[in-house]
Amino acid sequence: MSNIHHIHKPTIIDDEESRVEEACDWLAKIERGLTEQEKPALHTWLSLTSKNTEVLLEVAHLWDKMGVLSRLSDLFPQTPPNTSKKYSTWLGALAASVVFAITLGFYQNGFHFSLFGQAEQSAVVASQMNFQTGIGESNTINLPDNSKIVLNTNSFVQVRYTNTARIIDLQRGEIHIDVAHDKTRPLSVIASGKVIQAVGTAFNVEVRNDLVELIVTDGKVLVAQRNKTIAQTDINEVVKRLPHNSMAISKGEKVDLDSTGNTIEKVVKVDPVELAASLSWRQGNLIFRGESLAEAMAEISRYTNLTFELSDDEQLHQVQVAGMFKTGDVTGLLEVLSNNFNITYKKIANDKIVLHYAG
Repeated sequence: MSNIHHIHKPTIIDDEESRVEEACDWLAKIERGLTEQEKPALHTWLSLTSKNTEVLLEVAHLWDKMGVLSRLSDLFPQTPPNTSKKYSTWLGALAASVVFAITLGFYQNGFHFSLFGQAEQSAVVASQMNFQTGIGESNTINLPDNSKIVLNTNSFVQVRYTNTARIIDLQRGEIHIDVAHDKTRPLSVIASGKVIQAVGTAFNVEVRNDLVELIVTDGKVLVAQRNKTIAQTDINEVVKRLPHNSMAISKGEKVDLDSTGNTIEKVVKVDPVELAASLSWRQGNLIFRGESLAEAMAEISRYTNLTFELSDDEQLHQVQVAGMFKTGDVTGLLEVLSNNFNITYKKIANDKIVLHYAG
């Protein structure tokens, strides 16, 4: 079963919307290359009615895919159709959303997607999708532009594409993203009022209450405060290209971003060992390098529905943890604490464990 929760199911309202969905499906298939079985099936679908050809051309034009249809020049004219002549605004919103969703399906086999086609925002939001992981889950999402997002435990992101921007709205949790290079459309991550922008690079973002931890693993990113006077729906303004004098964070550096302004945002260098430990969650591991027991248990708790409480013992609070743990392996964790750290435990509720120092 996929670790991505299904947020919203697309609803087909009438024959016209069904035709658009079929056209988007065919366009995605043409882009990745038709099989020998699909070629005659496409011919058959086009011959059913001239509307099928019209809608396929319309969708290709809206999504700037006319070049894809040139591979089948015997079927399609090279002149794009007049988009204002026949179809209303809802076609733009629906077609863009469906193309995005179906194309993504070819990159991430067997994955459940969320689809939103909002006509009233069609001029702003060309496509929009939501992804979510539960506690203890992680998942990798391959996007159509070849960017890749890895979601950590209990994370929620909203992905939006326009003609000029790629937007990842991190509303909860942690992600690592490898950004495909595209100078015409910078990719921006929005997190707790901050805009983190890159063209082609890789970085990690974690939302921690008012703080956002940013670690750059490749390339360079720019960071700025989001202008709160701009409406959230005005995406092109929210994530317009950041000026070159914005805060810059380069490969091997990290910064804690504070949207409240109460913390000084200082960019620091991260040594390779610390970097590997911070990103070990991507392999399903947690690496500790001398953190306090309280800090380690707080991090471990992110991957389970259990909460851990330390008893009122000064020695227990002085314990420092070093080692590697599998995320979600509570049984193995408790065995390690008992065998290596002389710590016992007592389960006082279905979701709560108290740790004691054995002495």
